[in-house]
Amino acid sequence: MTAYKSGDPTTLNRLYGRAKGKPLRAGQQDLVDTLLPQIAVPADGDVTAECLFGYDRPLHFEIGFGGGEHMAARADMLPDHGFIGAEPFINGVAQALVHVAGDHGAHPPLGNVRIHHGDALEVLRRIPDGALSFAYLLHPDPWPKARHAKRRMMNDGPLDLIAAKLKPGGEFRFGTDHPVYLAHALMVMRRRRAQFEWLAQDARDFLVRPGGWPETRYEAKARAQGHEVWYFRYRRR
Repeated sequence: MTAYKSGDPTTLNRLYGRAKGKPLRAGQQDLVDTLLPQIAVPADGDVTAECLFGYDRPLHFEIGFGGGEHMAARADMLPDHGFIGAEPFINGVAQALVHVAGDHGAHPPLGNVRIHHGDALEVLRRIPDGALSFAYLLHPDPWPKARHAKRRMMNDGPLDLIAAKLKPGGEFRFGTDHPVYLAHALMVMRRRRAQFEWLAQDARDFLVRPGGWPETRYEAKARAQGHEVWYFRYRRR
């Protein structure tokens, strides 16, 4: 029996996983109440760099940013680029807002980040085709049971959508520490060779975190638990 089932997140039309964990601290709740409305992705219309940031600039999109460590670090690294992050878990959104606000004075606030609290696919569908320079899917929920494989973001429907939104030469980055998800992702990406070129020359290219790829909390946790981590870079043809 194959682990691949019919359907995927683009056809299920349902968001799985937790929406909320432990109660937010007072400072986090204040950021959710005050900062999030200021930098939230608009509820309607095309999602473009001009709409979000006032002028055209390279646009990045992170699907499920967790606590926002990677997104914030990349945004700080590339201040002339625009970053969109989508995350359904309010605790992760709150932590990302802490980073955007400057980590309690550790650095200046980040003005080049916009956040969607909800389903990434809702925003991705509204981004014009060919508008993204980078798309990121880092340590997504592996849904390791075969009957749940259709919930994985690494499936044909989401990848067709990502491919459509990336400009030619744009980059899709995927990372995981889960061997079941790894095998599934490689199987799916083999079907996408007409859309994506795998940017790996040897094993080191996917066993060592590339430069310019900030560590996420999930990656750090995986390494602390002794898990191997894999990194994949794909160029849109």
